[in-house]
Amino acid sequence: MKTVRIDVVSDVVCPWCVIGFGRLKQALSKLEQEIKADIHWHPFELNPAMPLQGQNLREHLAEKYGTTPQASASARATLTQLGREIGFEFHFTDEMRIYNTRQAHQLLLWAQSEGKQHALQAALFHAYFTENRNIADQSTLLDIATSVGLDSSTADVVINDNAWAQSVAKTEQQWLEAGISAVPAIVFEQKHLISGAQSVEIFVQMLQDVVAQQG
Repeated sequence: MKTVRIDVVSDVVCPWCVIGFGRLKQALSKLEQEIKADIHWHPFELNPAMPLQGQNLREHLAEKYGTTPQASASARATLTQLGREIGFEFHFTDEMRIYNTRQAHQLLLWAQSEGKQHALQAALFHAYFTENRNIADQSTLLDIATSVGLDSSTADVVINDNAWAQSVAKTEQQWLEAGISAVPAIVFEQKHLISGAQSVEIFVQMLQDVVAQQG
């Protein structure tokens, strides 16, 4: 059994991050007798200037990318189907909003030291994409944090501590300087990069190649 370090750079409101990680999990399940994954999540804010109240998702996509209502509907249908293939339920609605994710990332950074980062990331994805919850709302974030076993009072401090906000910004800058400009970006053993939600087969091949290089 070989241990492979996997760094996942993502944003909580990125649907392709859900798809990419889901496919990575499927690849790992195919190799579960050979590989143990050591997974670390890292912040990447797609919309760092987004106000806390957020913005209607379809309006945001139209403004940022010029996405038409027809293209948006098609993309939602595609994502919903791809989600089913990895066992994840996307629940897109016309009222769905996109939110600022800085404080969510602050919690994720802290959760790593508590051994709860992976559970929190999964809970945040579910809260936003399946339950359509406001993951910029502090009470919502605290509820999600406690649901995975994190201490509520400490989580409240982390959310409101500017030092944690600066840590998120610093980490994001480091990834930008490393050449990461889009997510998901998944790095194996700190040197092999897969960008985007690639196929299960590509992830399997990468994992096998990395293990072979370990000798």
